[in-house]
Amino acid sequence: MRWLERECQNIELRKERRKERKACRRYFVLGFLVAILIFAIAGVWYVTMGEIRTSVIRVEGTIVAGDGHGGGYVGSEYVGRQIRSAADDPLVRAIVLRVNSAGGSPAAAQEIITDIEYAKEKKPVFVSMGDIATSAAYHISAHADRIYANPDTMTGSIGTIWLVYDYSRALDEEGIEVEVVKSGDLKDIASSYRTLTDEEREYLQAIVDESSELFIEDIVAERGIDRSLIDDARPLRGEEALRIGLVDEIGNLFETVSAAGSFAPS
Repeated sequence: MRWLERECQNIELRKERRKERKACRRYFVLGFLVAILIFAIAGVWYVTMGEIRTSVIRVEGTIVAGDGHGGGYVGSEYVGRQIRSAADDPLVRAIVLRVNSAGGSPAAAQEIITDIEYAKEKKPVFVSMGDIATSAAYHISAHADRIYANPDTMTGSIGTIWLVYDYSRALDEEGIEVEVVKSGDLKDIASSYRTLTDEEREYLQAIVDESSELFIEDIVAERGIDRSLIDDARPLRGEEALRIGLVDEIGNLFETVSAAGSFAPS
């Protein structure tokens, strides 16, 4: 009889444990659903109560490839990361690039252009030009939806340049000789300790011409202007750039921000 009583007690105990486990599972599921509801409410509050804004991203200084900024330089990775972050931010309705740069590396500009095109698929991208936005700085600007400049902003200068310094005569006067051991005839091309040969000058000119052609073709495609207006690579005042179609409006940063916010879908 005692054995039977113990078995009955064990059966009751197992039933109680099963009930407790079922209750724990119910509480866990309920808690999980409550947590999801809380996060959903918080997300709705973030989007609806947060500040919908236009993001201003500054491109200031010589444009180079890399992640740094400051000291007169700005890196393509640094700018690109900000552009992509603003493009993916649900609280950003439009992006304004504040461009104040004399240009820089063609390759760095090409990297930033890729990021601008990414952003344009999601929201408007406007450019506000400051003192200067020439060469590679204009190249990235040309891919924006609209460009604003001041009347005396210096822009344009659409082309490529390669500077070669020749200190060979100064070295001769100082009695300094440079001996070079190299693996190929053009390995030390554009070195400052000697004068370019005719062959080297022709080769560098070909590189510059190919880079410039890519630049000009892209501007013509983006802005729809007559190539003859820009192929001399001259710098232009903002008002002249507006007249020939390189910029869209005369206005400062605040006017650009206001226009970009109005342009964006609500």
